[in-house]
Amino acid sequence: MRFRAFWHLLALVAAAVGLAPVGKVLAAGELGVRHRIDVMVSAEPDAPMLSRLRGAKGELSFTVRLSANSKESRFFGMLRPSFPDIVVPDSSRKPLVQQTKLWEEEVCHQRRGLPKVTVTQLGGHFGEGEGRIEISAVSRHIGVPVPPDELTPGIKLDPGRDNLGLFYAFRAQSRNSRLNVDVKIYPIDCFL
Repeated sequence: MRFRAFWHLLALVAAAVGLAPVGKVLAAGELGVRHRIDVMVSAEPDAPMLSRLRGAKGELSFTVRLSANSKESRFFGMLRPSFPDIVVPDSSRKPLVQQTKLWEEEVCHQRRGLPKVTVTQLGGHFGEGEGRIEISAVSRHIGVPVPPDELTPGIKLDPGRDNLGLFYAFRAQSRNSRLNVDVKIYPIDCFL
């Protein structure tokens, strides 16, 4: 009986101090989130194309599996961005593909974690004639031989902040062609 009286007294104190109305206001304008996903492609310093094909033109495309499900918004699918007319830079400090928006949610929803983003395939070519380099990197699958140019997805990078805000970053890296596809996930605050 004393325990129940204590909680009733505590509730009266909260109401008297004015905390109860604040809780109602916060529930009405609850903070939610929507996500934006950007990608950037770069080459490692020891990439074959940087040593042999500086200034050559080429193209890249890749496949991204995206699962972003919430009560308010549901998305699952494969995104296939392509980038024609890429010029191989003279150093690994310059990206092959500048940061580009891949996908963005239009609906604000409850916070439920980050979308699941996986780069599953990377393809393209650079140069012409005998010096041409073909790129065909895929991720490993159970029951299938390891691909010659294996794509390792899900390498976690340090989170950071840029002009778009806070981001979480992941990398997919091809073993032989030595290319990186960096995925940045931006959680954008919004009101439900």
